[in-house]
Amino acid sequence: MTADIVKVAAFAGSLRVKSYNRGLLRAAVALAPPDVTINVIDIDDVPLYNADFDDESNPLPPVKRLVDAIKAADALLIVTPEYNYSMPAVTKNVLDWASRFDGVLDEKPTAMMGASTTGFGTLRSQLQLRQLAAGADIWFLTDPQLYVSSARTKFDADGNLTDEKTKGLVTALLSALAEFARRVGRTDSQGIVP
Repeated sequence: MTADIVKVAAFAGSLRVKSYNRGLLRAAVALAPPDVTINVIDIDDVPLYNADFDDESNPLPPVKRLVDAIKAADALLIVTPEYNYSMPAVTKNVLDWASRFDGVLDEKPTAMMGASTTGFGTLRSQLQLRQLAAGADIWFLTDPQLYVSSARTKFDADGNLTDEKTKGLVTALLSALAEFARRVGRTDSQGIVP
């Protein structure tokens, strides 16, 4: 890896195929600046967190795949819906698993965004996610923040982002995340490492 490329691991906290948030993540991949690569993590088969299966030396295969992807990345992008004024269980479950592995989330430069049909976007969900930072030692980007409201008017029937203004905001968020990762990440001859 060269020092000018920032590797971002990303997941959408929704299991619905045509969800707005999966569409927002697809848009991020398509709109990423040239200095950002995004590895989308498939979380469909990540089981509910269960301490009986919490074995860092022998993790369940879907959990190992998740943890390896986050660990290998310079930064993390969380695309979360908002359910009942809070983050969905799917989003929290991914972070609960990742937090059980030493160093995976520690000081990881992280950005979040999300889409909702309401006028608030995912403001409350993202505020709740920020509370998780203290326990998981995640370093969240504070500016810019992206809350996509009135999603029905910004995505097509297949969940693809069509709104040009929002596309620009997605690119701006990714550029800021890359700069944040460079600023807080350590560098060596291999580039940025978490």
